[in-house]
Amino acid sequence: MAEPTRNESTAATATLPGQERYVAPIDETPLQAVDSIDESAPAASMWADAWRTLRRNPMFIISAILIVLVVFVALFPGVFTKQNPNYCNLDNSLEPAKAGHPFGFDLQGCDVYTRTIYGTRTSLSVGLLSTILVVVIGAFIGALAGFFGGWVDAVLSRLTDIFLALPILLGAIVVLQMFKTSTSIWKLVLVITLFGWVSTARIARGAVMEAKNLEFNTASTALGSTPWRNLIRHIIPNSLAPIIVIGTTSLGSYIVLEATLSFLGVGLPTTTVSWGGDISSAQSVLRTNPSVLFYPSAALAITVLAFIMMGDAVKDALDPKSRTA
Repeated sequence: MAEPTRNESTAATATLPGQERYVAPIDETPLQAVDSIDESAPAASMWADAWRTLRRNPMFIISAILIVLVVFVALFPGVFTKQNPNYCNLDNSLEPAKAGHPFGFDLQGCDVYTRTIYGTRTSLSVGLLSTILVVVIGAFIGALAGFFGGWVDAVLSRLTDIFLALPILLGAIVVLQMFKTSTSIWKLVLVITLFGWVSTARIARGAVMEAKNLEFNTASTALGSTPWRNLIRHIIPNSLAPIIVIGTTSLGSYIVLEATLSFLGVGLPTTTVSWGGDISSAQSVLRTNPSVLFYPSAALAITVLAFIMMGDAVKDALDPKSRTA
């Protein structure tokens, strides 16, 4: 059978009116230039990309400025006031603001401004120490459960479920009431850690389970690396992003928890200057002198808001899928 001629093939493939297709010449489509990469440029890591994203985020810049200011106040309160926060004079009880005392005095005659400044150190210390311990313990337990699986995962997951069923505020109140004889910052930090590591452990477990199935772990095992070496050197470093996000977001919650426990009278002792204690003391004069309650509450709100904004910015930078804009 004879093959069709060129004209017959052209006629067979001819399109109907309106169905013509335009094919640009190859010299007008420089795909090679579009798809080319600059091989001389340095390799960008996930952390470098995250930092570039953070630098362009106004929320990160504002929250970073506020956090730096709060940390500076906590470290160097003497720069902002020369008064003793525990010095009180009943002659100044509920006196309004005057020179050297811009926030006025509370019911006991203590300088509200000085106590607000020095309360920053206590509240921030509890929040930071609790966050560090929660992240370390929660990440370790979650990493063990996610990496080894089997009975290790079953036991640790059931332990996590038990603590997850206990409300952190209720559990902290019960434990602190049991050991009410002596209350200190470290005792409060340990109680918060006891009930706060659960969320971090669950996040770490999921991140480690995802990372252990990636190619770098298989290649490391094929080269003779031990499971513990893989976990410490490869799996955990590649699972830090969601752990950092949950830690940054939770820090503000722990500061609020410390203030709540102190407000309820089971947190820090009254001799310790803290925002929660001052808020608790000011509730009796809320109707007559609300400014005594306003200033420590405002300091608490601004600090917590700064850390929540920081957590949202870090989340957007480390997890592009969660970006809202």
